[in-house]
Amino acid sequence: MPKIWMDIIRMCKSIYVNMRTEDFDYKLPIETIAQKPIEPRDQSKLMVIDRKRKKVKHHNFFELADFLQKGDLLVWNNSKVFKARLFGELLSMNGKKLFEHKKKTEIFLVRPMENIGVWQVLAKPGRHVDNGMRINFAEDFYCDVLLKKDDGTILVQFPDSEDVVREKANKYGKVPIPPYVKDEVHELEVYQTVYAQKEGSVAAPTAGFHFTEGLIKKLKEKGVEFAETTLHVGLGTFLPIKSERVDDHTMHSEEVGLTQENADKINHAKEEGRRVIAVGTTTVRTLEGVANLNNSKRLSAYSGDIDIFIKPGFEFKIVDAMITNFHLPKSTLLMLVSAFGGNRRFMLKCYKRAIKKKYRFYSFGDGMLII
Repeated sequence: MPKIWMDIIRMCKSIYVNMRTEDFDYKLPIETIAQKPIEPRDQSKLMVIDRKRKKVKHHNFFELADFLQKGDLLVWNNSKVFKARLFGELLSMNGKKLFEHKKKTEIFLVRPMENIGVWQVLAKPGRHVDNGMRINFAEDFYCDVLLKKDDGTILVQFPDSEDVVREKANKYGKVPIPPYVKDEVHELEVYQTVYAQKEGSVAAPTAGFHFTEGLIKKLKEKGVEFAETTLHVGLGTFLPIKSERVDDHTMHSEEVGLTQENADKINHAKEEGRRVIAVGTTTVRTLEGVANLNNSKRLSAYSGDIDIFIKPGFEFKIVDAMITNFHLPKSTLLMLVSAFGGNRRFMLKCYKRAIKKKYRFYSFGDGMLII
């Protein structure tokens, strides 16, 4: 390889290595943050981005079929949200007796661990929670604090199985609506996709919010095919970046699943030159994460954890196009979209254009199709 090309490659790698978190910042007027979904869901706006030509068009989501072709494979995340926000009273053990602290705490269930009954959680305020305490949510629902970790997470022990914990959480807990949504009276069905099946997410894969049964039927009639994955949304998706340098951020792992049937559908589409279109960043991370495990462009069944951090400079093996929402400044999701969209500057220009055109942002906001 000529020296000049080697120098260019080294320069590009240096740019990616030295990316700063603040490079992905942008100013968003607070009134653009959507507080509730549009009904019907497919009436939301849709920004269509041609990443190669750097062209942007403005449409509505119900027009999605106009931009898809017969044989396109649409892949979505079928994870289902449960009521992960719990409110409890703190109790401490003195000998064999429990004493109330008269202090309350909010517990956010993140994910179950390998040991039965052990969960990773977040606490608010966490300063009142100490090892050995008990947190009582209801007469038949409590957990004991095992370990406060340096990263801010806490390990707790429930006397119940994973399924029972979720069942009781759905009975006593609240919908895990993001903090920028001020109206917390939403029912669980509002914070859910129409195709959600497998319970386990503590935040919704929101790119799928725009789909309705009618739109799905229309896409099938056009010849669009469907496949699904599972990624139970956790800290890896929504935890903010606190480091100044992008590369210093550590992604938390999340539980994913891909069946052989769905892997075969995706492999066949790639072999035949048909487009694989991912619905949401969680689907992108699942497909590219599984592919990276084997360093292959072919997928195989997988069930386990993924902690892939997709940022500018990443080489995509599976995904040809993606549907997504508009994400928070300085977030890993904005970095993923910037990587797929071509570059950071172009994507931030698209965001500025969306603000000017009064698009609605974040979980209940409008959509984007990058082709």
